[in-house]
Parts: sequence; C-alpha cells; structure tokens
Amino acid sequence: MKRVFVFVFVVAGLVGFGSCGGGKQQQVAMETDSVSTEELVPRDKTIYGICSDGTAMNTLEIITDSGDTLRLGIEKASESGKVFGGLQVADRVAVVADKDRKEAQIVINLNTLLGDWVMPDPLDGSDEIGIRIKEGGVAESIDQSTIIYRTWKIFNGDLEILLVREGGGDEEEENRYEILTLGPDTLAYRTLGKPKDETETFEYNRWKEKPKLDLHGLELEDTNDEFNKI
Repeated sequence: MKRVFVFVFVVAGLVGFGSCGGGKQQQVAMETDSVSTEELVPRDKTIYGICSDGTAMNTLEIITDSGDTLRLGIEKASESGKVFGGLQVADRVAVVADKDRKEAQIVINLNTLLGDWVMPDPLDGSDEIGIRIKEGGVAESIDQSTIIYRTWKIFNGDLEILLVREGGGDEEEENRYEILTLGPDTLAYRTLGKPKDETETFEYNRWKEKPKLDLHGLELEDTNDEFNKI
C-alpha cells in the first residue's frame, strides 16, 4: 500500500506541475497576442493647433489643442513639398512631427482645406461635381448622387473620407488619400492602400461663382414664340 500511495503522489505532482507550466505558457501567449494586436492598430500621431505669431520662414510655432507651445522646423518639409495650404497666423493646422517634436514632417493648413472643391464631371464634362469639406469633420457631395460624402479627417498626415456609394445600401466606405497639392484655389489627392489599377487621383479647383454674361447694356426680351425658346 505504501508503494501505491507514493506512486499516486508522484503522478499527481507531475500533473500539477504540467498544468502550472501550461498556464504560464498560455498567459505568455496571450500577452504576446495582445501586444501584437496593439501594434497592428495604428495610432493617429497628428498634432492639432493654431498657427502662432512666432511662425517664420523655416519655423512653425503652434499652440496645440492641449495648450502647449511647440516650435518646429519646417525647412525639410517645405523642400519636400509637405507644407500644404500655406501658413497664416491664427489658422488651424494639422502637423505630423518627428519623435522629438523638433521637426515637422507634414503640415496641413485646415482653413485652406475647408470649402467647396469641384472638377468637370468625368462623364461628359458639361457640369461640375465635387466635395464640400466643412468644419467639424463634415463632408458633403456637390451635384453628384452616385457618391455621398459623409465625414473627413486627417490621420497621420493623410486625408480620410467616409462615403456611401449609390446602390451600396448604407454600407460605409472609408478611403485614405495622400494629399498632393493644396493651395488657395487647388486641391489634389491620390488614393492609398489600393491596387495600382484602382488608384485614382482627384484634382479640384475651389468653386467660384461664374461671372454673368456681359450684354453691354442689351436686354433679352421675353417671347412666347416657340421657335425662339431655348
């Protein structure tokens, strides 16, 4: 009986040791998975704030939304064409900086980005279609029913737009774009993360009211003549 008891005790100990080891291995695996999951989810590192009066040719001074004052070098960003929309004191800007927050890598003037942007309709060119970028992240379509824009935001220096396509029900589609140019009257961006044959470049002009036809004082007469109606 004594030998049987010793054998059972040893077996129980081995089983208990194995289960403890397995628990530690499982815990380590879970921790590893959780870390890798966090690394896979990108974090927006964009800094938002107001362009301050300390801004100069090669320096951007920004008062961030958290109340900090940052002075960032912009010479390299300017040379690489990554300062979009110009810099104006009191304008709201979105900035992507290096880890030390010494150099700006991308600067976007959000005041310049806001507004109505149009292009000739690709189908026939007779009308203009486009996108209206409003404050608060609101986006709207201009004279087009096939695409309904809903929201926009800047994410790590790129432009993200949420939209719904005609015939797609209420399924929302989020597209990410690289800003190519942004000026007082021009905006261009290109799709990211899609196959080469699905990549699109959108080139807009800021909407302006068309001047009325100058008739040099002449007035058109109303007529009921069917042949003169247009």
